[in-house]
Amino acid sequence: MFVRAVYATGDPALLDSAVRSLNSGGRDLLEERPGYRGAGVFADRELGKLLAVSWWETEEARRNSDEVMRERRGQLLEPFAGTVSVANYEVAVFHQVEHPRQGGGLRATRMEFDPRDADLVVDTFRATVVPRVEPLPGLAGTCLQIDRERGLGVAGILFVDRASLAASRAAVAAVRHEASAKAHVDVVGLEEFEVVHADVRFD
Repeated sequence: MFVRAVYATGDPALLDSAVRSLNSGGRDLLEERPGYRGAGVFADRELGKLLAVSWWETEEARRNSDEVMRERRGQLLEPFAGTVSVANYEVAVFHQVEHPRQGGGLRATRMEFDPRDADLVVDTFRATVVPRVEPLPGLAGTCLQIDRERGLGVAGILFVDRASLAASRAAVAAVRHEASAKAHVDVVGLEEFEVVHADVRFD
């Protein structure tokens, strides 16, 4: 599986307009594209941040969809988005405990690593992070997305509600410290979002 992550920032008061566009016109556009496997929309309403992640069966399907989406992206995010960035990743690890819920929480850890350590990063996440976070109350799932060539990655942990997300902070901080040391990664960003929509199909 492969993903395209669109990260937009803007006026918090205008964020809901972008969410509505993504959940209607944006979703319709994605559903028409071959190889589409689902999407997630995540928001930080206080600061005005929006993260939209689309999932694809193959790297080619993601690439082929980008031309259409690139043309429409600006329209879908108006008038909210003041800045927009796009990143592409391979889904290296995906472990779902239960389906994410609207109103749940996502914690995203952004990391950098030596591209030669990509396999080490994946193995460490699978062997250390997944089993350590699985017992946490309210866990919906974990995911590691990486760009092997550039040495970039995002580790996501989903919770079914915001209270579980908040209660997990200390425990996850300990896991993050241990795993980053083992995998030789530099943590360069840590963010939390509300789950607005999340639907990934593996059948």
